Amino acid sequence: MEHAKGGAPILEVDGVVKEFGGLRAVDGCSFTVESGTITGLIGPNGAGKSTLFNLITGVLRASAGRVCFNGRAIDGKPPHAIARLGLARTFQIPGELTRMTTLENLMLVPGGQGGESLWRAWLLPRRVRAEEARIRERALDLLETLGLTLVRNELAGNLSAGQKKLLELGRALMAGPALVLLDEPGAGVNPTLMATLTARIRQLREERGVTFLIIEHDMELVMGLCDPVIVMANGKTLAQGTPAEVQANPLVLEAYLGGAA
Repeated sequence: MEHAKGGAPILEVDGVVKEFGGLRAVDGCSFTVESGTITGLIGPNGAGKSTLFNLITGVLRASAGRVCFNGRAIDGKPPHAIARLGLARTFQIPGELTRMTTLENLMLVPGGQGGESLWRAWLLPRRVRAEEARIRERALDLLETLGLTLVRNELAGNLSAGQKKLLELGRALMAGPALVLLDEPGAGVNPTLMATLTARIRQLREERGVTFLIIEHDMELVMGLCDPVIVMANGKTLAQGTPAEVQANPLVLEAYLGGAA
């Protein structure tokens, strides 16, 4: 398995708590993600993984604890502000714009485009066209990286489940993030496209320096792609280490086989 040596922490989760009434979905969770890694986040159903993603990305506000991205506290910030800092995510169910093409889905992502302003489009048409051309080239380059060039003009709603997952990753990458959180990228994807997706993730880490934090239930996928692996159970961090260390940890075996939720 390929992996890069970790650098300085790009994400720090420190004692994060999320309460829904009397229920603690996340209960003092702490871990770090080092720059340049493909880090896995696993745990039994109900462990709090997706809730934690929502806390990190500002969809939910933590009841307690801190989240830092590149040394800057981001807990309490809204999702758009966190995204602008270079932290992007995907969702379990892709949210593609079904009536737009694959290419258009990517070109729509960068914010503040001149063509969004009527007066700029009217007064500065050359500048607007030049900007659109640059964005188009970026999108086409990314489609090639993701293996979606042949469906660039296909309506996104017509793509296969695996292609939609690749497009969801592409939409996140069009924002130029340093860290991407992937929520179950393997769910509903056939083995052939899953192999393509994992290869693209490795390629993006190696060639573009993107760091990944991945929630996934497919243990074969996690153990073949991720290093390190973080384990959650009952809203807490249970273990963190290499795939081999995690697989041999009796607390992890108990969490999965002993009925932890």
